[in-house]
Amino acid sequence: MIINCIAIDDEPLALDIIKDYCSRIPFLNLMHTFDNALDSIEFIRSNKVDLIFLDIQMENITGIQLLKALQKRPYVIFTTAYDEYAIQGFELDVVDYMLKPISFERFLKGLNKVSERMQKDFPSTATTDHSTDKSNEAFTFFVKTETRMEKVNSADVLYVEGMGDYWRIVTKTRRIMTLLNAKKIEEVLLEPQFFRVHKSFFVAFDKIETIERNHIKISDKIIPISESYRKSFFDFVEKRKLF
Repeated sequence: MIINCIAIDDEPLALDIIKDYCSRIPFLNLMHTFDNALDSIEFIRSNKVDLIFLDIQMENITGIQLLKALQKRPYVIFTTAYDEYAIQGFELDVVDYMLKPISFERFLKGLNKVSERMQKDFPSTATTDHSTDKSNEAFTFFVKTETRMEKVNSADVLYVEGMGDYWRIVTKTRRIMTLLNAKKIEEVLLEPQFFRVHKSFFVAFDKIETIERNHIKISDKIIPISESYRKSFFDFVEKRKLF
């Protein structure tokens, strides 16, 4: 999923920081930047803008006045040096309120809030670029690892392993650690391409080399099949047997 965004701020340095942060995140498309709110109004009306990074204190009209003037509001993250507008931000239903100077880590937290809100408002929109037919086509998704977002191609994934509070995504060439819960992993790794075979393992079905009793072999990894997931997994396997 690509998020189309714009940034509005009368401080050139603040806009440069937003540009830099957006350039590091593959699913963010920074469409335009504006140094005043008035110039942005027609652009917002004429283009599909999903998210605005919006300063509050600006000449001509403030960020708050801009939001009140828009009939159809995109998601908004306030980027401001002033904390006294937090209550108004809440009343205007902005997604986040980030105080300058904004660190990249704080920027990522704000984006996570936007992503969660979009999934809540539009349940059919996932954080992946699945096509309408989700059954067998490869897709890409993004996971946060430390301070960056990494793109993962589903066709490269061998298995995903739970490691305490983290999940390790093992691909043909990489091992990626990410702080996601099992529900979020399950939303991304869809059947029949992927199966959960254990509380700590999701496997790519087409990467399975052998199945022996209650274990799966993928590459050099032996993965257990737990009682909770055994029936659904073997039912699926049974349908694909040639004898």
